[in-house]
Amino acid sequence: MQAPNTTICAQTTPPGNGGVGIIRLSGPHALTIGQQLSHNTGQPRHAHYGPIFDCQGQQIDAGITLYFPGPDSFTGEDVFEFQGHGGQVVMDMLLSELTLLGAELARPGEFSERAFINDKLDLAQAESIADLINASSEQAARNALRSMQGEFSRQVDSLVEQLIHLRLYVEAAIDFPEEEIDFLADGKVSGLLGDVCHQLDSVLLVAQQGSLLQEGMQVVIAGAPNAGKSSLLNALAGQDRAIVTGVAGTTRDTLQETIHIDGLPLHIIDTAGLRDSPDQVEQIGIARAIKAIQNADQILLLQDCREHSSPKQLWQSLLPQQSMPDHITLVRNKIDLTGDPAGIQQEGNIPVIAISAKQGQGIADLRQCLKDIVGYQSTLEGGFSARRRHLDALQRAATYLQQGADQLAYSQAGELLAEDLRLAQNCLSEITGQFTTDDLLGRIFSSFCIGK
Repeated sequence: MQAPNTTICAQTTPPGNGGVGIIRLSGPHALTIGQQLSHNTGQPRHAHYGPIFDCQGQQIDAGITLYFPGPDSFTGEDVFEFQGHGGQVVMDMLLSELTLLGAELARPGEFSERAFINDKLDLAQAESIADLINASSEQAARNALRSMQGEFSRQVDSLVEQLIHLRLYVEAAIDFPEEEIDFLADGKVSGLLGDVCHQLDSVLLVAQQGSLLQEGMQVVIAGAPNAGKSSLLNALAGQDRAIVTGVAGTTRDTLQETIHIDGLPLHIIDTAGLRDSPDQVEQIGIARAIKAIQNADQILLLQDCREHSSPKQLWQSLLPQQSMPDHITLVRNKIDLTGDPAGIQQEGNIPVIAISAKQGQGIADLRQCLKDIVGYQSTLEGGFSARRRHLDALQRAATYLQQGADQLAYSQAGELLAEDLRLAQNCLSEITGQFTTDDLLGRIFSSFCIGK
């Protein structure tokens, strides 16, 4: 991507009234424009307090101005900041004056995008800035900070370096077939490839944990009316979020609550009871419930424990037109009415948990089961933040490496192995932005805050 030659501006503090408001300029004319509205002398990295003017010379505020000359700035360009009073009217007035002097309003994420273009940070580090801002738990914030400081990127770069070394060795073996030693069969390539695969698996494991911490898991509570879905939502949330009555069809729309289990965000969705209903409002709620079920990462299929149908029978009775997915946990509720013990069992590959949502029995088992299902480890050291696109890139790289290993083991096909290694390297380079497209960059940075 070409470095832009425009100067951009944006409010970097949240919109609305506050004690302090900050507006940032970045680009070749940042200092010139900033000095026209202040008495800042342009001394780098020194806070200057004084009046802030409009283009006609009338004072509109008083505050601190700062100048950071490029390339030693966040964006790698000249950066000028106004730190004034945080009234939104004052902020809007100042932004209006800046645009009159030639600055353009920044797009979402454009400051971070320019930092990426100017090699101040790679793509994974840029994304971690947004992850740090949006972190929903302390551990997620710590992971995002480690990614922002380059921990994830260093591990990816290490994998890329190993792949480059391996590619050089393999391609040398292809280019010099007349050598007496069969380089592809001497065990070195196989050993190096095994080392890369092992390290990639380790990075993928930590990335999966980081993605879970950052994005969480969407859990849908589904079942027949009066099975106790709303009571279960309240029990998991630790507060009365849903209305609970003995009247079938009380819940007529989806209701979402986000909770944390040892730092793992769970987006719990309570749904309308699944049944045939002549009520048009309830039908809309049931349709929304089915849509939520289709988009869920995990489904808690709730059943009154006084019924004894199997998970498959229960699913077919509730959703006969839908095939039964794999990501289901059967929750048998109301054991307080039968005296059955709380606990976890297994029916085939489906976990079955006996609980009383009303009394809180078995809720701790359910929480632990949800953690186990996704393989979440709250004590994993050296974590970093990751996104679904990072996991996709790592998994595609692992697939290419496995294909390459198969080519080596079964056919000694050096050319095919070399191609699989190249494709794996490209997948890893997508993470840091060494190998990517402008279209991908546009999608990533457009999700950032304006002013970041």
